[in-house]
Amino acid sequence: MEKINYQKQLDIILESVSKQNIKPSLLLHACCGPCSSYVLEYLMKYFDITIYFYNPNIHPEAEYVRRLNELKTFLPRFDKDKLACLYEENYNPEEFFKAVNTEIDTELKTESEKGERCRRCYKFRMEKAYDFAIRNNFDWFTTTLSISPFKDAQKINVIGQDLQKQNENGPKFLTSDFKKKGGFKRSLELSEEYGLYRQDYCGCIFSKQNMGKLPHSADN
Repeated sequence: MEKINYQKQLDIILESVSKQNIKPSLLLHACCGPCSSYVLEYLMKYFDITIYFYNPNIHPEAEYVRRLNELKTFLPRFDKDKLACLYEENYNPEEFFKAVNTEIDTELKTESEKGERCRRCYKFRMEKAYDFAIRNNFDWFTTTLSISPFKDAQKINVIGQDLQKQNENGPKFLTSDFKKKGGFKRSLELSEEYGLYRQDYCGCIFSKQNMGKLPHSADN
């Protein structure tokens, strides 16, 4: 598959958005506080942002609660002007296991990051976010996922663009590769500045079990 410069596409979109008289609304699917930090800093001047926390993949529940609470405590400290708000979905891990279907496709349990299991995980969370964006009349939607060096930006953007194509009158998908232009490095700096908890695995039980298989490239 041809490699696409999603950051360049994002630059073009943001230039267009900046010329509008009113900030359009953006639903931002977020996976945690550290990944949200730079993305919020980057996009707040362009959009009226609602953060959407839907991550039933996170294991165990105590880890889910810790990541959610970290985001909840970070947001008012970072966003003193209250430019963004947070919406939390219910935590139901069975939704994750159903979506990735590892009981049937058992080989996915030991797959390293960026593979098919992860693609299915991106997809079902982004579908949920897109459905929420449609029902609440958002102008745009996107996800923080592409900021991670361990996530496949191409898979994420293809999913988002396919969702947009399914509803031509619905929210537009904001293409992204947030790790670019020093985005991932900046998220590390903000995490240190605000004392944020940075987890050492993606989130699901399989990523925790397969921690030794993480890829080292930050280019995808």
